[in-house]
Amino acid sequence: MEEVRVRFAPSPTGYLHIGGARTALFNWLFAKKHNGKLVLRIEDTDTERLKEDSVSQILTSLKWLGLNWDEGPEVGGEVGPYYQSERREIYSKVAEQLLEEGKAYYCFCTSEILEAEREKQRAAKQPFRYARTCRDLPVEEAKARAAKGEPYSVRIKIPTEGNLTVHDLIHGDVTFDLTQFDDFVIVKTNGMPTYNFAVVVDDHLMRISHVLRAEEHLSNTPKQVLLYEACGFAVPKFGHMPMILAPDRSKLSKRHGATSVEEFREHGYLPEAIVNYLTLLGWAPGNEEEIFSLQDTVTQFELEKMSKKAAVYDTKKLTWMNGQYLSALPLEAVLPEAKIFFIKSGLVDEAWLEANKDYFARLVDVVRVRVKTLQEVVEAAEYFFKEVESYDEKGVGKHFKPEAAELLTVCINALEALETFDLASTEAAYNKIAEEQGLSLGKVVHPTRLALTGRTVSPGLFDVMVLLGKETTLSRMRKAVQYIKALA
Repeated sequence: MEEVRVRFAPSPTGYLHIGGARTALFNWLFAKKHNGKLVLRIEDTDTERLKEDSVSQILTSLKWLGLNWDEGPEVGGEVGPYYQSERREIYSKVAEQLLEEGKAYYCFCTSEILEAEREKQRAAKQPFRYARTCRDLPVEEAKARAAKGEPYSVRIKIPTEGNLTVHDLIHGDVTFDLTQFDDFVIVKTNGMPTYNFAVVVDDHLMRISHVLRAEEHLSNTPKQVLLYEACGFAVPKFGHMPMILAPDRSKLSKRHGATSVEEFREHGYLPEAIVNYLTLLGWAPGNEEEIFSLQDTVTQFELEKMSKKAAVYDTKKLTWMNGQYLSALPLEAVLPEAKIFFIKSGLVDEAWLEANKDYFARLVDVVRVRVKTLQEVVEAAEYFFKEVESYDEKGVGKHFKPEAAELLTVCINALEALETFDLASTEAAYNKIAEEQGLSLGKVVHPTRLALTGRTVSPGLFDVMVLLGKETTLSRMRKAVQYIKALA
């Protein structure tokens, strides 16, 4: 097999979309599986839609996901530059060669002329196709008009009839009717290459062997194949991944919630969970397994296992998966991400974290098993940093009945008497109280939990007690006793 070289080529018009991240992921997996290389190319020729910080955000998101590239920005390589805006001279030379060989031609049709044609075809309820007005202009005349400064674009000559069949690695053979295409523009009047032309030139010069991309690009493939052939370039293998649809099977958009990697990161999702979830959008290992690492996927990955059907984007599934990773990952992998959220919440600062490393690690470890995102870790830990100002209303009705004041007083006395205040001693004290009072352990635990946290759900009660410390634990329990007595 020839050297596998794939590419991820985002346009810096915004943050890294979840669909773009999946494209990058599958190219990364394919390269790793075949000991190949992933090239990162920035397609920044659409100057009107560019966003200033987009490139840095895309690079940051890819690195955060663990999708490193072998050639491209920040890495370099022998087939650069890797920004299309720096390759204009290359496109110009290829376009000139096509003009010289008669495979392309100057088009002097103005936007007004083209719009008039478009209006006629619209009125006739026909799709717009360029009428090839300039296709047969004498070459010398066209050159002379261009030399005098008359604005022009460059169009490729394509066959006016026949079919073109492209073999797709996922969809199989796909046939296109060439009469449905016109002589499309390859260089705009401003001298910038069009998307299809720049992509073909770059993929050839960067020795791309496989073009793996989203299904929405399938309609571009016949145009690109025609350009490969016109330029005398070898045609790479193509594979088009299924679309990603919203839960209602409409096109995925902002109204369906977070759609960029950056947004998910800000909401407290972990990169391992996002990568795992993206892997399952259109691909499966062939068994019921759902949780697997990036390295596990490399060993199992086969492009043939990709579905032809659209994948449905389900944030509930992603959130569940994030919870699995949050509780199962080594604590040292979670702590750096968790710190960001705690600082952002205002509960702690860098100085506090530096002075309380062990406490913070224990806190995150205790809290993370009951929640699904890092944002929820912070929310679930607030009562460790703030006084309890109110109690859950339903919890009060259920666990703060008048007799709870007496029970909590018994608990206070037992905890006060403990010489050692740790998990074993607090749990033993509560088991003894339950036995002596003739109650289930839960009947003793529930009012205590509400007293300490203001909530009916928390990490294990004895973990909470030890993290709060003896003094705070007793103080909050006394406060709850007074609250219950005031209700009577």
